Amino acid sequence: MNRVSVYQLKNNTVEISYKIFRAILLFGLCFLILQPLMDKVSVSFMEQQDLYDATVISIPRHFSTSNYQIAMEIMKYWPTFIQTVIIIIASALLQIASCTLAAYGFARYRFPGRNILFMCVFLIIVVPPQTIMSSLFLNFQFFDIFGIIKLITGRNISLLNTLPGYLLLSATAMGLKSGLYIFLLRQYFRGVPKELEEAAYVDGCGRLYTFVRIMLPDAAPMLTSCFLFSFVWQWTDTLFTTLFLRSYKMMPIALSMLSDGFYRYWAALNGWNTGGADIMSQPPIAYLQAIVATGMLVCLAPLILLYLVAQRAFVESLSQTGIKM
Repeated sequence: MNRVSVYQLKNNTVEISYKIFRAILLFGLCFLILQPLMDKVSVSFMEQQDLYDATVISIPRHFSTSNYQIAMEIMKYWPTFIQTVIIIIASALLQIASCTLAAYGFARYRFPGRNILFMCVFLIIVVPPQTIMSSLFLNFQFFDIFGIIKLITGRNISLLNTLPGYLLLSATAMGLKSGLYIFLLRQYFRGVPKELEEAAYVDGCGRLYTFVRIMLPDAAPMLTSCFLFSFVWQWTDTLFTTLFLRSYKMMPIALSMLSDGFYRYWAALNGWNTGGADIMSQPPIAYLQAIVATGMLVCLAPLILLYLVAQRAFVESLSQTGIKM
């Protein structure tokens, strides 16, 4: 009995030590992730005098929401927010629709060159979009379809800085992270039993009807997950946004121009017309960083709200994907 007690004591000690170590490790990881965000939240509620007060660390002494008012005014937040949501939802829906069709074709049909085309999908995942930015710029600057447009109109058309050019990338499964969505959906469709489709064919359903009525409802959790990924990545994307949507009010562009906008705001507030060229007209660095941090938070807030609303569907999609894959 003494040996058994010693053995149980050792096991309990090891188990308790493992739990303590795991808790410390998880707490450290969570702190590393959340601490920068918490610092930005703290700074966003500070007045300018608190930023230079050494006794103020995390809790503002003069609590104020003026930073949010200034950041949202410079960014023209609500018009920018509405236009960004409309454009990104349209783009995400087109992207998921095209990626779903491509993934279903790779998962269920055999055709010549399938492996080569799927290798190209892997290249879309591996190769950064910045690598092909020059080619992408030239293709859309002198856009043509097998010479047909130039034959009819006598010249190429430019799709840069246009909404159709931005949506065209999504509609052809060439948008941001499209290769990843094709891969995830292909793996999901490969895990669906073929007997479901065969039963639908026996009942008289065609291929398109089977895809719409049988396969898509079953893949709804994965489609939700891919849609959320697409929405989040496009919300913060600056590459395609600056290439195609410079003249539109988009959240990434507004955030990237917040610093310059605050320079002009500070100069106008103090009655200077130098536009930030004179060092005396430049805002304090700490105050500028506080406004930029506040702008990041107001851009991040819709994504956090979206996750809180859709987290059940998101977690369900990931869990079912793990089972089917």
